[in-house]
Amino acid sequence: MAVMGLWSGTDLDLPGYLRRIGFDGEPSPSLETLEKLHRLHTTSIPFENLEIILGRGIPLDLESVQQKLVRSERGGYCFEHVVLFAAALERLGFTFTPIIGRVSLGADWTSRPATHALVVVEVSGTRYLCDVGFGRGPLGPIELRDGVQTDQDGWRFRLSSDPIGDLFGTDRWTLWQHDEKWIDRHVFTLTPQTPIDYRVGNHFVSTSPRSPFVARPFIQQFTAAEHHTLDGDTLTTVQPDGPSASRSVPAPEVPDVLAETFGITLTSDDAAALVEIEAARRSSSDE
Repeated sequence: MAVMGLWSGTDLDLPGYLRRIGFDGEPSPSLETLEKLHRLHTTSIPFENLEIILGRGIPLDLESVQQKLVRSERGGYCFEHVVLFAAALERLGFTFTPIIGRVSLGADWTSRPATHALVVVEVSGTRYLCDVGFGRGPLGPIELRDGVQTDQDGWRFRLSSDPIGDLFGTDRWTLWQHDEKWIDRHVFTLTPQTPIDYRVGNHFVSTSPRSPFVARPFIQQFTAAEHHTLDGDTLTTVQPDGPSASRSVPAPEVPDVLAETFGITLTSDDAAALVEIEAARRSSSDE
């Protein structure tokens, strides 16, 4: 369970956050509110690593995060999303525990660092996994129960758990997503995390040459109907368990695609810098 005040909920611009995600009505620490917050947050605030590509750091203090994701209507990656979401949960009086996972996507999870932020929320004695910062759903909370499956507007997920075999009886949980077949997306335990824990993971993700997010732009926008991804120079659109379409995006067109597809409007200086950086990256990769 999160220590009250640890996530700076009292400093959150709650009306601004609710406007940003399009939340109408009076929120409360209920399952109905949690489901609505999760869906609206996930479909309103994109996933993006553009600050890293532009040579800037990723601060995780709440004021910096809400200035970027709320007031400037930009996006962020999992640590930024969860810092904002946790502040909202704390402000609204939810009982929750921030945790961290290892993204596997079918690979050996033991070779992957723990760099994906998630939250477990308890409502009326039932625990729910909330994953608002992955960029590809889910649309809503998933009951934290071994074997549970959910179909959210055609996007399918399931959870499984297995004992790690340590002295403490720890379970290792796996979230699976269905992309033509079931793929293990990430694994996690329920060990509570604090803001400083996330800052350690954030440092690796934003600076390590082993991090995929320092090498190329990676932007995602998820909706109930479609999942858009700009991975380097390739724009891909996928429908739930359905067809996908991809095309190459020339470097000069990247700022327009960011605005039109992902709702990210850069300043003129940042747009020009990104085009220059992308053109140089692509030229280097072609050599």
